[in-house]
Amino acid sequence: MGQRLIRFGWLILISCVLAIGAHGQAQQLDREFQQAVALYNEGKFAEAAIRLEGLLNAAPESFEVHELLGLVYSAQSQDVKANPHLEKAVRLNPNSVPARSNLAANLSRLGKSELALEQFKKAAEIEPQNFDTNHNLGEYYIHAGQIANAVPFLERAQQIDPSSYDNGYDLSLAYLLTGKIPEARRQVQDLLIKKNTAELHNLLAEIQEKSGEFVAAAKEYETAAHMEPSEDNLFDWGSELLLHETLAPAIEVFQQASTRYPHSPRLLIGLGMALYARGSYDEAVKALLEAADLNPADQRAYLFLSKAYDRSPEQVNDVIERFHKFAEIQPRNAQAHYYYAMSLWKGKRAQDPNLDLSQIQALLKKSVTLDPKLAEAHLQLGNVYSDQNKYADAIPEYLTALKLNPDLADGYYRLGQAYVRTGEKDHAQEQFQIYQKVRTQRMADLDKQRAEVRQFVYSAKNGPAAKE
Repeated sequence: MGQRLIRFGWLILISCVLAIGAHGQAQQLDREFQQAVALYNEGKFAEAAIRLEGLLNAAPESFEVHELLGLVYSAQSQDVKANPHLEKAVRLNPNSVPARSNLAANLSRLGKSELALEQFKKAAEIEPQNFDTNHNLGEYYIHAGQIANAVPFLERAQQIDPSSYDNGYDLSLAYLLTGKIPEARRQVQDLLIKKNTAELHNLLAEIQEKSGEFVAAAKEYETAAHMEPSEDNLFDWGSELLLHETLAPAIEVFQQASTRYPHSPRLLIGLGMALYARGSYDEAVKALLEAADLNPADQRAYLFLSKAYDRSPEQVNDVIERFHKFAEIQPRNAQAHYYYAMSLWKGKRAQDPNLDLSQIQALLKKSVTLDPKLAEAHLQLGNVYSDQNKYADAIPEYLTALKLNPDLADGYYRLGQAYVRTGEKDHAQEQFQIYQKVRTQRMADLDKQRAEVRQFVYSAKNGPAAKE
């Protein structure tokens, strides 16, 4: 999802006069306080803190000094030091909405969510028609993952100030995430009249996608990418085309995007997937190899590389090298050892019919040891045993694989063959019959491939941007 960071919207500008002590002393302390305010506004937080700490000796019960000192520490990410001053400020002036909002923000950063929520609610109770209190409370709920609870407060804030772009965007996003598609569409369209931005077109595209209006969604993603050709926008556009198998345009978008952002693994993975879907296997493998080189620890590149490389035999050695490296980088990753085993087996078998299976067997054993629920590894380990005529060892692996994943059609066939070789003809016939029923799995395999594409797209939507 093309979500931007949702921000708490409290920036409190302090301007006040200290009412303390005798008139002459008060004037001097007020001047010092105003100097601290100036330093704060100039971003000279350490200098402001020194002055304010000195002022506390003369004015230990000053709301203004404690409030500003808390903000100064917060600006330096010293939230622990800021907390007692912000709490003191609230005790000194319990009806100050800004003070409670600042304390709530501080408590939230310290991980004290319940206390933060209490302060946000009290601020809203004091001024229920205050834009900031409603916006801040809505933002709190969004950060807490309670999107439905955020909606009423964001709605009220938008009613108070319909011109607020940030609140309007967040409200649109909250509507989308809670399934209120018509409301989300209306809110975004209202915002577009006031401010035509790429992120709004991107969000409208998501809304169109949720509505099943794929052509309209692609057009909105395209508009966002043309207005602001960021990596995120280009990826979203290409992904939308890929998801709905508009392959030639998807390839073109990913190729141009990869040229603009050559260090983006997800763009190259998207390109590799689109090329593979079109049947351009050599080019697909090349793109996926580049993606693996850019981020050798990213498992997504290897998932699609494992599907593509056996149709590009000229690049087998390069593929094996990458899978070997992946297994070395992640020695506790069962999938990494499985990929490496299969690359060796499928890659070398055509070149060497007398291939020594001991290394492949060891890798598959390690894979199922690390992840006993990896059905494909059990299936392939059974195949390795069968290729060595070790049918008694193969049968338990096939049974385990099929228990973990009953949709593995090839497992029933190979299990039936193993039963034939061990003289269990009745069991063999039963497995062959199941295999015949599951042969329609080809269409399901296509659905599985589409699901894998969707999973990659959604997981990569908010991935880290490449360095230019």
